[in-house]
Amino acid sequence: MSYPYLEVDLDRTGRSATLKIQGPSRETKDLEDIKNQGVNFWPLAVLRALDDALLSLRFNEPEIGTLIITSEGDVAKVEHDDQLLYEHQQDWFVREILLFAQRVFKRVDVTSRTTFALVEQGSCFAGFLADLLFAVDRSYMLDGQLEGDQRPAPKISLSRLNFGLLKMPNGLTRLETRFLGEPETLERLRGQIGELLGAGDALGAGLVTFAPDSIDWEDEIRLLLEERASFSPDALTGMEANLRFAGPETLESKIFGRLSAWQNWIFQRPNAVGEDGALKLYGTGKRANYDRRRI
Repeated sequence: MSYPYLEVDLDRTGRSATLKIQGPSRETKDLEDIKNQGVNFWPLAVLRALDDALLSLRFNEPEIGTLIITSEGDVAKVEHDDQLLYEHQQDWFVREILLFAQRVFKRVDVTSRTTFALVEQGSCFAGFLADLLFAVDRSYMLDGQLEGDQRPAPKISLSRLNFGLLKMPNGLTRLETRFLGEPETLERLRGQIGELLGAGDALGAGLVTFAPDSIDWEDEIRLLLEERASFSPDALTGMEANLRFAGPETLESKIFGRLSAWQNWIFQRPNAVGEDGALKLYGTGKRANYDRRRI
């Protein structure tokens, strides 16, 4: 599937989809320029594409169990557009873009699919786009450069948008959820706003899950995807959805974090209690036969 600023590659054999976000192709000047561009303003265009892609995968590709989010572009241009959004957040049009961003990112929070982010050479996870790294179940950042690729090692950066305007269903930002009960960590990260963080710094700050080097990168990603494709989709949905929402419980987190993802159906479905289900075959040495559709 192809959109402005987003390409979606489907691997039905491996039951995964890679969503590659393209960074901005031009530099927006000011608020007037934002409004002149309208739906073509990069943050809005990429959010609309991501929203449509997530919904299309939800309804049209039920056996695609893993979503892999990558990016490619100029970090400086992303930071520039991000700064414009922050500076003009009181304008009605920019406010609507930020509210839409919050809603789209919530689709990642509440998806029944496994979600990964890969921060590779040439990526542009900066500003509000970096929130995707904190929304996914695991994020992998390349430490160094791959052989034959002369582009610089990947960097990520935070902005003020990561610290308040993009809330999860639990009412907290993704960084507040990630560092629940660690206000000193959040303050330290505020002091790093705008800094370009390499894999070692990002891993040390707790902003990414793993940082394999160039020797291990391809094998780590391959094993990760093959492993996930072999697990029960129901069990994965329950485990991941429960782990995504720490902190206070809201109406949204009750629905998406607990009830629909865990109590209502996992232990009643054929993947668990059918003749070829995991619980029926437990201890027999036989492999369960799963219905791969993710609910």
